[in-house]
Amino acid sequence: MNNFRDPRWGRGQETPGEDVLRVQNYVRTYVPGLQGNDPMNKQVISTCKHYAVYDLETGRYGNDYNPTQQDMADYYMASFKTCVRDVGVGSVMCSYNAVSVAFIATILLELELTLPHPQVDGYPSCASTYLLQDVLRDHWNFTSDYQYVVSDCGAVTDIFQYHNFTNSEEAAAAVAINAGTDLECGSSYVKLNVSLADNQTTIARLDQALTRLYNALFTVGYFDGSNYTSLGWSDVATTADQQLAYTAAWEGMTLLKNDDSFLPLSGSKKVAIIGPYANATTQMQGDYSGTPKYINSPLSAFQGYSSWTVTYSNGTGIASNSTSGFAAAKAAAAASDIVIYLGGLDNTQEQETLDRLTLSWPGNQLDLIAELAAVKPTIVVQFGAGQVDDTPLLNNANVKSIVWAGYPSQDGGDALLDILTGKQAPAGRLPITQYPASYADEVSIYDINLPPNGTYPGRTYRWYTGEAVRPFGFGLSYTTFGFKWTQQLKSVYNIQQLVASCDQSGGQGWGSGWGSGWGWGHGWGNDHGGWGPGKSGTTAVINDATPFTTVTVQVTNTGKTTSDYVGLLFLTSPNAGPAPRPVKTLVSYARLHGIAAGTSQTLQLPLLLGALARANVDGDLTIFPGDYELMLDNDASLTFKFTLKGQAAVVDTLPAPKASYPETVPVNIQAPSRMDFGDPVAGS
Repeated sequence: MNNFRDPRWGRGQETPGEDVLRVQNYVRTYVPGLQGNDPMNKQVISTCKHYAVYDLETGRYGNDYNPTQQDMADYYMASFKTCVRDVGVGSVMCSYNAVSVAFIATILLELELTLPHPQVDGYPSCASTYLLQDVLRDHWNFTSDYQYVVSDCGAVTDIFQYHNFTNSEEAAAAVAINAGTDLECGSSYVKLNVSLADNQTTIARLDQALTRLYNALFTVGYFDGSNYTSLGWSDVATTADQQLAYTAAWEGMTLLKNDDSFLPLSGSKKVAIIGPYANATTQMQGDYSGTPKYINSPLSAFQGYSSWTVTYSNGTGIASNSTSGFAAAKAAAAASDIVIYLGGLDNTQEQETLDRLTLSWPGNQLDLIAELAAVKPTIVVQFGAGQVDDTPLLNNANVKSIVWAGYPSQDGGDALLDILTGKQAPAGRLPITQYPASYADEVSIYDINLPPNGTYPGRTYRWYTGEAVRPFGFGLSYTTFGFKWTQQLKSVYNIQQLVASCDQSGGQGWGSGWGSGWGWGHGWGNDHGGWGPGKSGTTAVINDATPFTTVTVQVTNTGKTTSDYVGLLFLTSPNAGPAPRPVKTLVSYARLHGIAAGTSQTLQLPLLLGALARANVDGDLTIFPGDYELMLDNDASLTFKFTLKGQAAVVDTLPAPKASYPETVPVNIQAPSRMDFGDPVAGS
């Protein structure tokens, strides 16, 4: 559930993307999808990880991050709040890294004042009472007798071994269990008998952890069976499951370039299929995938297509610098009408424990593509999750089209063929920014701050002040669309009246009744379902997840190709809230399916109160007075301006850390991996 903050992160492929709303909506769909709708009768126990501020492999066992409370509330904690507060996840995993949190206004830092302020420096996440008790349990109500915290594997040992937070392993076990880590993935909790003997923890705390864990086992029928006990192999890889895998693959493919409407391809063709992904199978699965019933490679799909005569050559490897395969690849190109090059990134470049050092295409792939494009018109299919700088391809007139395929898995070959030939029309959008390669030289991988500061250009589309190669949310289509507002906001709102009207309507935020999600990219759901209730027994509350209103847009297919359409609704303001202000923020999105040429469909874009809010310097999500503008898509196909007046209203808070947290053992406070507004330093 971590956000894809830095484009070099090796595990970014495991996340929904860089945007907070995108990740929160993923959570709202994914957690109930795994657990089911009855918290006492779950299908599985879903665990939201990695809590908190984990998004880096380099030095991950000993890193200490120091985000501002503003970034904590706006970015790093939001998806975990959704997991716990809104959809009742059964478990949360604490992360390897430490987190330093300080309740201090940014203005004090800017003025270089040194007023005393509460600060919790360098507490490993699995030993942080602030994260596990103050925020998770006390504030977000992670208090059911079956809800537990589990450590990432080896994270408790890291408290002693890498963070040097304690002077012994048994002390590390004690501070972890005392802070609220109920279950360890690892071996340090074996030493809790020593911790007990030294009065570092208590029997009562061990009993509390065990009670949570055994109650959790009961919720999945571990001892007495459940509604899901009868599930067997016949329920796995069903026809519907296989169709979903295919749909997920093609819906997530994103068209990044299409000069002269080169795609889709039609008619008989002699096609050269070249590149390290041309005959890929398990390579298309990415990190942490199960064993599928089948995997259809691109080559097998292309060879089975009767309109194409296919010549295959590997050409080069993902990170190879050998040119030994270039001649054969160019010969295949010369004998063909077009070239389809399939390459990019794979798990040799990005995965758990492996961050990238560069944002450029690895090895000599760009050299080979350039030589192939000099021979015949070329289509590039870019695989992998992390983006690479496509500038050389975008500037090459003979590279006609670029399709980002991600990790399309078992049906990747068939899905790609159908996209290239127009059986399916691409509508996917980039869930991450494609930065220029120079970004890796401008920004330290350890710099946890999001807004720009001086020469620092900022992170993610909300704050990045440079020019993206392809921006977040980018995606071309095979057709054209026209747009018209059919339901809009008022031009002026009083903030207090707006919040009160939500209260009177009985809004109570998101809950487990949320349907199948707002789909875009990688098959992330289809149409949105209804608002669901919150946790059983809760009363209606007004917060950032409370429904505000819905705007609607008539979308007309003005071209000739039936196509899906994904609409992204952004919000921006030149004067609301503290500076610096985000460039823009995604506040809603939805996907329409199969809009035939010349026909229209209505795009519904629900807005939550949180869409109007951003965190103040203390981490309180606040609706600020000011002038606002809604924009449909990156190109602002439609816009609408409105004004919020009156006093600012807080719709959610983030607890401030206490001045100190007493420990039963001596602890050693760790310095941050990056100092506030200073030069970045390497992590452990």
